[in-house]
Amino acid sequence: MNTFVHRYELDTSRPTGKSAARDAATRALLPALGGWLVLIGVGFLVVGPLDDYPEGNAVEEWFAAHRTPTMNTVSEWVGRFGMTEVVIGVTALTVAILWWRTRQWWFAVVPALAVSLQSLLFITSSALVGRERPDVEKLDDAPPTSSFPSGHTGASTALWLTMAMLAQRIENPALRRVVTVVCVTIPFLVGLSRIYRGMHGPLDVVFGLLNGLLCVVVAWWYLRRDTSAGTARR
Repeated sequence: MNTFVHRYELDTSRPTGKSAARDAATRALLPALGGWLVLIGVGFLVVGPLDDYPEGNAVEEWFAAHRTPTMNTVSEWVGRFGMTEVVIGVTALTVAILWWRTRQWWFAVVPALAVSLQSLLFITSSALVGRERPDVEKLDDAPPTSSFPSGHTGASTALWLTMAMLAQRIENPALRRVVTVVCVTIPFLVGLSRIYRGMHGPLDVVFGLLNGLLCVVVAWWYLRRDTSAGTARR
């Protein structure tokens, strides 16, 4: 696990653009395609044989029945961590800072790859599955995409789990742990806020999390690195 997290430190050799593109296609796009097929299969199962998973209605209704003005405001602000504008802005800034600090374009593109793959899988699977949103009062305007999987949850997972991976380069142990916990916690809070605000059911959020997690793993793994020597400069 340690070699996976630090693979771009263990091997800082510069790839060619052609080899990086080839690796991205075989080590990121192909696994992501497998994840996409799973999303589609589960989505069709939910809206078909599982009759839209009515067991989730009780969870959605419980959150709707326990809303308060304070939690409405809190959930609105928490949900912003998964908004398209915030995710794109933070991703672009992260890529720029990584490129500037490391001078390694092949490493700097990892956050953008994770977020882009997540978006591709979410948009296409959501369009095909076409699940209706929960039958409760909604606190947000519904976007044109359908309910399964949760895009906000998936986007926040892809971004903030990548940030948690990047945080492992922080040398101060206490600061590293704090940043890691915060980054890992954000996607779960975003998912809860989407259920609370009536925009998604539990299954939507769970598979949004899984979609984002898959994209983080394959994006971090996309480039072949030699981690056998263990000669990182940290």
